Amino acid sequence: MVIEHLKLPVQLVDVNFMKGEQLTEEFKKINPQHTLPTLIDDDFVLGDSHAISVYLINKYAKDDSLYPSEPKLRAIVDQRLHFDSGILFPALKYGFSQVVLQGGKKQTDDAVEKIISAYEFTEQFATKTWLAGEQFTIADISCVACISGLNELIPIDAQKYPHLYAWLKRCSELDIYKKKNAPGIKELGEIYRSKLA
Repeated sequence: MVIEHLKLPVQLVDVNFMKGEQLTEEFKKINPQHTLPTLIDDDFVLGDSHAISVYLINKYAKDDSLYPSEPKLRAIVDQRLHFDSGILFPALKYGFSQVVLQGGKKQTDDAVEKIISAYEFTEQFATKTWLAGEQFTIADISCVACISGLNELIPIDAQKYPHLYAWLKRCSELDIYKKKNAPGIKELGEIYRSKLA
């Protein structure tokens, strides 16, 4: 979504995670961690969506709106990015893999607990228009990717999490979300639901 927001011309290469294409020797030569996404910018290679987003913004953005330079604003954005990688993504990975990759027919209590905890934290962060305040930032881009995936596993209760629900709705109305996140989330949901009992 950052690439779309910045209108960067890129060549995307599909790597089928479900088929383990990121585990090939060829891919490991590019990224020894064999993680997705991976960016190749001339002779520079970088893994991790947060690191890639920050790099692209620092190198190509015309202003600092996505990643504010003011120290306190940036610190809040950075905190939300760490929250995404430390809480949201692990909850999504665990919940998805319990059913899809490990053959469970329903969510485990542990997975449900992780997802609900992620919702509760995000509800507290979503009391303003955007997760890091009144300005749309990479915190929203990064976190909505995981929250929208979690929403496919356990739909967000609008009564219980009104701020989170409203924030996700705002994000889902953005063109970059519709073009770059919605198709993948739809596919993730279909794969997940096909494995449920």
